[in-house]
Amino acid sequence: MAITAALVKELRERTGLGMMECKKALVEVDGDIEKAIEELRKSGQAKAAKKAGRTAAEGVVAVKVADDAKFGMLLEVNSETDFVARDDNFLGYVNTVAERAFDAKQTDIPALMEGDLETARLALVQKIGENISVRRAASLEGDVVGCYVHGNNRIAVLVSLEGGNADLAKDIAMHVAAVNPQVVSKDDMPADLVEKEKEIFRAQALDSGKPAEIVEKMIVGRVNKFLAENSLVEQPFVKNPDMTVGKLAAEAGATVTNFVRFEVGEGIEKEEVDFAAEVRAQAGL
Repeated sequence: MAITAALVKELRERTGLGMMECKKALVEVDGDIEKAIEELRKSGQAKAAKKAGRTAAEGVVAVKVADDAKFGMLLEVNSETDFVARDDNFLGYVNTVAERAFDAKQTDIPALMEGDLETARLALVQKIGENISVRRAASLEGDVVGCYVHGNNRIAVLVSLEGGNADLAKDIAMHVAAVNPQVVSKDDMPADLVEKEKEIFRAQALDSGKPAEIVEKMIVGRVNKFLAENSLVEQPFVKNPDMTVGKLAAEAGATVTNFVRFEVGEGIEKEEVDFAAEVRAQAGL
């Protein structure tokens, strides 16, 4: 029987396992999906798959920059608890994945995880007893690439420069970690986001009862303030607020070309668990 993409997709959805594991399981049972699930359960992989349904919003970020400072890789790997995020086995796995992503310059997570990395992840899930997820990766290339990782390994930043040096890139990366700008410069701000802010400011200004021409000036002023506050090169540098990041770079003969900032768990909706209610439910109360 032909192993179709739809069949592999169905098995993935029902087990939470990776594409390669699902395809291999289906090939071994000639496409019988129920038998494939049974065999996966026997091998213990289905046990790991059950944990895949649990929210993994803790974890660490890892970063690696080339010796010549021309390329950098950023990675986030999640666990369910902060306790596991400090486990040596977990951290060893994170380092392995980061090295592999760096060597291959691979940011496509499904492609990165094909083969032994996914097998190792499943084995670690079974050993530790928590869901573990390689969530995302990003890379930057440039004249100079620098990085900063906050001490708790929960925030990491890559910055690329045209000109400058690694120390400057690291300083700017530290600023990005602390202040969390949205874009490099105001020209990079998405037009739809600017329009959305304008509408909010317009509604606020109209409530003031001021004349239309004054309202428009208020809107322009507030939009400019919004752009300055959220654009990296216009922000006051955290280590010297009398100087903007753009001026800091310019005085060093550099231009900031890009940055990537990862913070563990950002954007993941965490499940709120009522422990007392859970105990009562299990006790039939």
